[in-house]
Amino acid sequence: MFKSLKIYTGANIDTEPFFVALSELGYRRFDSVKEEGDFARRGQIIDIFPFAFELPIRIKLDLDTISSIKSFNPLTQEGLWEHKMAIILPVRKTHSATKKASFTEEFPVDNFLDLNIGDYLVHNQHGIGRFLGLEKIKVGQKYRDHIVVEYDRQEKLYVPVESMHLVQKYIAFQVRRPKLSRLGTKEWLRIKTRARRGIQKMAWELLTLQAMRLSVKGFVYSKDSDWQEQFEAGFPYKETPGQIKATQEVKADMESSAPMDRLLCGDVGYGKTEVAMRAAFKAVMDNKQVAFLVPTTILAEQHYKNFTQRLRDFPLNVAMLSRFKTKSEQEAIVEELKRGSVDVIIGTHRLLSDDIGFKDLGLVIIDEEQRFGVKHKEKLKKVRLTTDILTLTATPIPRTLYMSLTGAKDLSVINTPPQNRLPIKTVVVKYDEDLLLQVCRQELKRKGQVFFIHNRIEDISRIRERIASLLPANTRIGVVHGRMPPKTLEKVMLGFLEGAIDILVATMIIESGIDIPNVNTIIVNNAQHFGLSDLHQLRGRVGRFDRSAYAYFFIPKHGILDSDAQKRLEALKEHSYLGAGFKIAMEDLEIRGAGNLLGQEQHGFIAAVGFDLYCRLLREAISTFKKVELNDG
Repeated sequence: MFKSLKIYTGANIDTEPFFVALSELGYRRFDSVKEEGDFARRGQIIDIFPFAFELPIRIKLDLDTISSIKSFNPLTQEGLWEHKMAIILPVRKTHSATKKASFTEEFPVDNFLDLNIGDYLVHNQHGIGRFLGLEKIKVGQKYRDHIVVEYDRQEKLYVPVESMHLVQKYIAFQVRRPKLSRLGTKEWLRIKTRARRGIQKMAWELLTLQAMRLSVKGFVYSKDSDWQEQFEAGFPYKETPGQIKATQEVKADMESSAPMDRLLCGDVGYGKTEVAMRAAFKAVMDNKQVAFLVPTTILAEQHYKNFTQRLRDFPLNVAMLSRFKTKSEQEAIVEELKRGSVDVIIGTHRLLSDDIGFKDLGLVIIDEEQRFGVKHKEKLKKVRLTTDILTLTATPIPRTLYMSLTGAKDLSVINTPPQNRLPIKTVVVKYDEDLLLQVCRQELKRKGQVFFIHNRIEDISRIRERIASLLPANTRIGVVHGRMPPKTLEKVMLGFLEGAIDILVATMIIESGIDIPNVNTIIVNNAQHFGLSDLHQLRGRVGRFDRSAYAYFFIPKHGILDSDAQKRLEALKEHSYLGAGFKIAMEDLEIRGAGNLLGQEQHGFIAAVGFDLYCRLLREAISTFKKVELNDG
């Protein structure tokens, strides 16, 4: 059993023995905490930066009782979110030590246990129950705190807080309530064994694929050229630590002999495209061609503009292939691709058509792979073994899944927002034309632009007319939706990109990746009809730079929202700080993230044992197989 310290609100704490215990776990005392392994005390406040935590925690004492536990930002000292219970693990001095560690299902992947009374939870050994609170029970001569769990037939289990690492909130990305387990039967063991076998099978497949890639000889790229440095110096913003780390990981993959297959995750607007551009430039410096695959025509247009802008000082040929191009234009680009006179091709699934050929394809960048169809994914699978692949996604991976998968999948995560980025002010409000007028006027007054999202093509023109009737006659208002002729759609989008349109009334066609610095207000009509991830993606279309940005989510003036819609909108308001995507990923029961990464069958296992135990079993399987590999090697 691993050593750890368990803390929870309401617990009595004797500080001196507590500090001794922290020291024994490898923690060092300083005046303030800066990195993992630090702790500090100021009066009734104890700050600790525990191992494997994303942020440090602040424990507030009321005499000798813990009154609150909060994650906080070490740079600003701002408190972020509250926790009920936390598990402090020993400090592991190196990352490689963590990789070699033997993980079992007892070893927690999430260090917080944030339970409210009535929440469903999973006890590793006893299954799914309901949390009833904490209760003091006499053990020997002392009263000790126990977690009270209710199971099927109202049976109760009392878990000593020392064993809280075996308990975690039940999250399964499904709406229906889970069935409570029954104590004293073998039913839970059967469920867990079946899930473990399915998880082991997937872990083995992932590791086998990784091994196959390692055995195939890929192209070894040269070290960075002078031009590479010049190109990267042209980035007009300060790189974030996350961007720097992700870029280094991608370049290390490209300079190795194994073909790259890396997934780059980052919240909306965190600078994944810049990392992709640097990889593309590196590939072209070694005379390789690059294909950049995106899910929508509008996004292809946006990336094309960005690439040509960033590459204007270099003799590289960038082309775009999408339905915005005429048949003869497309044929000409396809010919140039085959001859090798196009260095970087940006396009939709049109790039996966049978007539497409390359002179020397070196790198494929895929934006939001889950949005491509099954047929297209099969084509991509064939490319994967021999060509370098970099996949970008703004669907955040919950940290626990990321930690569990790192042994079997090459993942890079950008989780630091760009410098000077301000959180987006989020307002959920009943439809109000006076407010609509005021919001648009305010944005246009500061020479900005506005997105108005209305996701019904049937009456989108009527909505445009209504907005036009409220605003001055010289306000330039455009409309875009998916059924428009390609040339018209392109013309309107270009007009908006170039600032010739003030307000763009659009469907969800603009959801993914559109990045227009001058648009810093978004209004979403009938927000109750959207999924939480969609709302978060839409909110991410504004607030890209250091201007205050606003997101207004309109709900109907009359009528009552169903409880799920209310929960989604509450979560959106609550998680409006920078980097909230990771919290939203855990809140959103319709989440696509785990499905994208793991496939549908694995979703069933997540529902059966809960997300936390799923991650523990996955990490255990990967750790075991890796050990077998090492011993065989």
